[in-house]
Amino acid sequence: MQKIDPKYYPILLLALGCFFYFPFLGRVHLFDWDEINFAESAREMLVSGNYTRVQINFKPFWEKPPLFFWLQATAMHLFGVGEYAARFPNAVMGVITLLTIFFIGRRLVDARFGLLWALGYLGAVTPHFYFKTAIIDPTFNYFIFLGVWFLSQRKAWQAGLFIGLAILTKGPVGALLPGLTFLLFWGLHRFKPVLSIGQMVTIVLVAFGVASFWFGLEVMQHGWWFMNEFIAYQIKLFSTPDAGHAQPFYYHFVVVLLGCFPLSILAIRFLVPKTSALTNPQAAVNSESFRLWMTLLFWVVMILFSIVKTKIVHYSSMAWLPVSYLATYHLYQYLTNRIRWSRWTTVGLLVIGCILGLALTLAPIVGMHTDAIIPYIKDPFAAANLQAKMNWQGWEWLIGAVWLLALITFIVRLRRHTQSAAIGLFLSTAVCLWFYLASVVPNIEEFVQGTVIRFYESKQGQDVYVEPIGYKSYAQLFYFRKQPPVNPKTDDEDYLLNGPVDKPTFLITRLDRAKDFRQHPNLEIIKEENGFVFFRRK
Repeated sequence: MQKIDPKYYPILLLALGCFFYFPFLGRVHLFDWDEINFAESAREMLVSGNYTRVQINFKPFWEKPPLFFWLQATAMHLFGVGEYAARFPNAVMGVITLLTIFFIGRRLVDARFGLLWALGYLGAVTPHFYFKTAIIDPTFNYFIFLGVWFLSQRKAWQAGLFIGLAILTKGPVGALLPGLTFLLFWGLHRFKPVLSIGQMVTIVLVAFGVASFWFGLEVMQHGWWFMNEFIAYQIKLFSTPDAGHAQPFYYHFVVVLLGCFPLSILAIRFLVPKTSALTNPQAAVNSESFRLWMTLLFWVVMILFSIVKTKIVHYSSMAWLPVSYLATYHLYQYLTNRIRWSRWTTVGLLVIGCILGLALTLAPIVGMHTDAIIPYIKDPFAAANLQAKMNWQGWEWLIGAVWLLALITFIVRLRRHTQSAAIGLFLSTAVCLWFYLASVVPNIEEFVQGTVIRFYESKQGQDVYVEPIGYKSYAQLFYFRKQPPVNPKTDDEDYLLNGPVDKPTFLITRLDRAKDFRQHPNLEIIKEENGFVFFRRK
């Protein structure tokens, strides 16, 4: 990169972002639950014409505010209802994020720092992957990050604006994360003035005003019922584990360590707040003081979501941006001869890299030889899933194998050829993920849910009921393209099984939930395939 004029770095990052994030967005069906759930809310906005109330199954959905769904609905207006449109907003946000952190890095240090930071984020496993999904969090994380950035800059109305947008994207946690980070920063400075009273009031008023654009409108139009349900859900999420999402306290630390590779290993050395950065809290922000902000934000995210009872991979995704900054800070400190390289960094990169490289190599091999492993799988649903016919070409294992060799090569070279090896490490990871998402993930999706998705798609446009029984899913809503009005009785499983249904009715369940339904006098099996059992009401 030394031969490229730094003034062209933004163009380079724009090109890389477009190349890596936009292709193949529609190659794989949306995954149940979250991807389909969010895309369905956007689709129902288009179908109903109601853009002010979030809905699922054309009924109020109080789990999330609407900003991200507005972005998805806009994309669906442009590209049509489908996977590409549902994932398009995050791909755009991916490019914007790369450019944003480059410009912030250039302002804090120099263009080389900004470029390394952006390339590192492009080449980290889960950050790269999530920019190609229909999950809310990449967009939410961007707003939170900018809220904290402008807090560190003492720019009140800008901080309030992005905190307000974060609230509009995911709810009160959009204010909680930057708020707790600021309180810790303030506390470490022994509560010396960081912001003036006027600045604090401005942040609160602007954030409240932006959030009220929808929350206030909702209350005026529909009263407090929806808001009460929304708040109750947020409390429930914090205090009780959602079905299937109870995990140990350390869960998110493992997720970030593995998922944010290689940045996670590079960041470890600087995860402890540096007390020497505790100078004048109102001084102009620099790389050292911003390091403190990023360290505090990291620990706020990790501790808060380790306490939360419901644990999902992307809940701790806000930690990825602080990790990326701290990893870049580590590399730059070594590049400028301010620290010595630690052999433990090399060991950590090799160990985690080999684990991930072997996993990506073995996954296609396992997929090509499912007959050999099915007899050893005790879960009947999982075993039946693996019977799906997948379209393996035979070379897919090479993606992980070549990446593993590249990892070892670049990691070994990091100490003596730090900049070129780091860039090689980041870009090789991005290339690996580009190929993997295009060729391997479609096969994984096929055995997870491909059969049932195709069944829903086959019923589009028909005047029938298509519903899951015995398990929760959102797939029937999006892939059947369910239309209003919705018969409220179809929410009642007893009605679907025993009631006087007024349309042809198709019911789907998982193999491990099918025992009682097989004997039901009102049901007949129409097919059983890849872990799913399909019934028709008699």
